[in-house]
Amino acid sequence: MKNRGDKKFTKVEKSWIMYDWANSVYATNILAVIFPIYFNSICRANGADNLVLWSYGTSAATFLVAILAPVLGALADHKGYKKKLFAAFLFIGVAFTLSNAFVDSYQLLLTGYVLSHIGFSGSCLFYDSFLTDVTTNERMDRVSSWGYAMGYIGGSTIPFVLSIILLLVMGMDNMLAFKLVIILTSLWWLVFSIPMLKNVKQVHYIEGQKNLVRSSLSNLLGTARDIFKEKKIFLFLIAYFFYIDGVNTIISVSTSYGSKLGLNDISMILALLMTQIVAVPFSILFARLSEKMGSVNLLCGAVGVYFFITLVGFFMGFNIEQHPGDAGARTLSLVLFWCMAFMVGTVQGGIQAISRSYFGKLIPSQRSNEYFGFFDIFGKFAAVIGPLLVAFFTQATGRDSLGVISLSILFLLGFVLLFACRRTLSRAE
Repeated sequence: MKNRGDKKFTKVEKSWIMYDWANSVYATNILAVIFPIYFNSICRANGADNLVLWSYGTSAATFLVAILAPVLGALADHKGYKKKLFAAFLFIGVAFTLSNAFVDSYQLLLTGYVLSHIGFSGSCLFYDSFLTDVTTNERMDRVSSWGYAMGYIGGSTIPFVLSIILLLVMGMDNMLAFKLVIILTSLWWLVFSIPMLKNVKQVHYIEGQKNLVRSSLSNLLGTARDIFKEKKIFLFLIAYFFYIDGVNTIISVSTSYGSKLGLNDISMILALLMTQIVAVPFSILFARLSEKMGSVNLLCGAVGVYFFITLVGFFMGFNIEQHPGDAGARTLSLVLFWCMAFMVGTVQGGIQAISRSYFGKLIPSQRSNEYFGFFDIFGKFAAVIGPLLVAFFTQATGRDSLGVISLSILFLLGFVLLFACRRTLSRAE
């Protein structure tokens, strides 16, 4: 690749960034906003608890990907396999997302969601590991952050606005409108994945072995040993395990939480649209701040903001639980939901982008998929715990607010580890 020192992005870097543009529509429309509202309405019509089912479904999907991630990562590091595996999970994700436009039962919708979530998460694993193939260590923070920024612009905001317009025109109670949004999501994801499929190649790899399974398992065990030996990588992954759990859980349950509290669907959608818009400049800002403050210090600050967000989320729910049916309480909680959405927008893209690029700097390029497999398993197993905490505390106490406040423990643990080990971790920058 040429002109690595140039501020302009190369064709390969642009193509890699474009996949964030492509897949973020799934994160917004399916994971966070539109599909949860649709699923909630189907569940209510059938007397099912949407928050509990959604939380368990999300945990099941992330658990399966977490189990597969290291093994698939070890296989993908062999020459010629990374792109094939990326494409396979991409097509699984698109196909099962599209299938949900043609079913009506909440059981089939939940099944389709779980399988599409597996495809989405698997494709993101290989996409993240391609970061070491498309750019240099010096440019990683910038490329990674611009990926998230472009994801919020094109992957989230544009199709999200189109989806909102479609729902407003056809009516929020029109099931056909939601089905059309699901079709739009699937096509957007597939079409804008073409540059990634066409232009991004696996540059760093392990030469092919006669017995790929044996070679992959051997390399996997070697990588696991290396992670435990390398203090910086191990400490960072443990901290990441806790704080990214909270991040992913807030993304996945925020709409279901608001619906359970009786907040207006349109107001929630518009508040979450604001999250996407706010996230664009702040994702880019994180790349610039990392050069001045350092990635670890920046991550500490972002985790601290998320801890405060959980407190706001708790008070929002507690306020309604203490004053059920009170119009003033609902108005205050809706205002708090908007405040929470704004705060999430300031840190959501940045914390994920800097975590990804910081980890990319720590690892050997030719084994990036193995290492990102472990990076993914730490994130995915954490994402199993978060929704389970929400579901468990909600069921055990009958209070949604206590389910949300349980996430503050995860952010607190992540912050303490990052802050206590910041000197050791900062040496990697």
